[in-house]
Amino acid sequence: MTPSRLRLISLLTAALLLSAIVPAYASPAAVADKQKQAMAVKAQVDSLDVKMEVASEDYNKASEKYKQLTAKVKSTQAHLASLTAHQDQLQGSLDVRADGMYRNGPTGMVSVLLGSRTFDDFASTWDLLNQVNKADAITVVDLKSTRVQVKSTEGQLLVAQADAKSQFKTMADRKSQITAQLQERKKALSGLEAEVAALQAADEAARLAAARALVSRRSTSGGGGGGGHYPTPTIPAHGSVVDFARSRLGLPYVWAASGPNSFDCSGLTMWAYAKVGISLPHSSRDQINVGQRVSLADLQPGDLVFFGSPIHHVGIYIGGGEMIHAPHSGDVVKIGPLQSNFAGASRP
Repeated sequence: MTPSRLRLISLLTAALLLSAIVPAYASPAAVADKQKQAMAVKAQVDSLDVKMEVASEDYNKASEKYKQLTAKVKSTQAHLASLTAHQDQLQGSLDVRADGMYRNGPTGMVSVLLGSRTFDDFASTWDLLNQVNKADAITVVDLKSTRVQVKSTEGQLLVAQADAKSQFKTMADRKSQITAQLQERKKALSGLEAEVAALQAADEAARLAAARALVSRRSTSGGGGGGGHYPTPTIPAHGSVVDFARSRLGLPYVWAASGPNSFDCSGLTMWAYAKVGISLPHSSRDQINVGQRVSLADLQPGDLVFFGSPIHHVGIYIGGGEMIHAPHSGDVVKIGPLQSNFAGASRP
């Protein structure tokens, strides 16, 4: 083999080795396609996240109603037992009186009256018999009234039980829907996590800048902004709630969870406020009605901030256009900017 041929083979071998260790760069068109695909997946994921938040809050609302109905059923059962016992007591009393009257007959009353030695004895005995008859009459009326109450209470109990069963089915359906949506979300993200995460980070940075600008502008102008304009709250802000919420940073979002180691959005706010002795319902739609409404210009750390129409998300404002919240499935409790779909704020 000639030296020139050996040199050619060496050059070809080196080229092959170099191509094996140096990756081929993607064309601009391929990069654009990848980004377009990631953006489409992000839009799909965002849509699923909203659907899951709505479903989760619907579940929480149904769960609250189910608990109330269950308590009502127990209360009604206790009331029914009390009425039934009273009814049995009245019936027993009348049975004893009826038995006595049957055994003694009218001669029993006559002998009592004739046994009176003086007119005063006779008058007293007559009054006593009248009182006994009146007591019997009152007992009969009481028994009739109690029977009506028992029947009405039984009817209420049946209605409450039917409502509770309906709410339980609603929750079961919601659970199935959310489980299916979670699978969709995982499938949509598969293989594109890094690209979607980068897009989400960019979006979050833009939203934070917009939120800070909005809060700053409203604070300067005194305007109400989105969510309406309300008088300055007379309730002091509960800033310590922020510290409790911060202690949960990094814990996972789990739908319908209320702590202490996993949360959904309204579960986090409910847990944090419970730490300062304030009870909130496990529903963002109900939490906005607790306490006083707050204009955007009057927001203080600790205030609750709500998003969506219908409302399906809530966080705890910490200042600077940011909040602590449990965003959605697959995420964790974290600090983020106020969302553009701001619906209002309240101070419990």
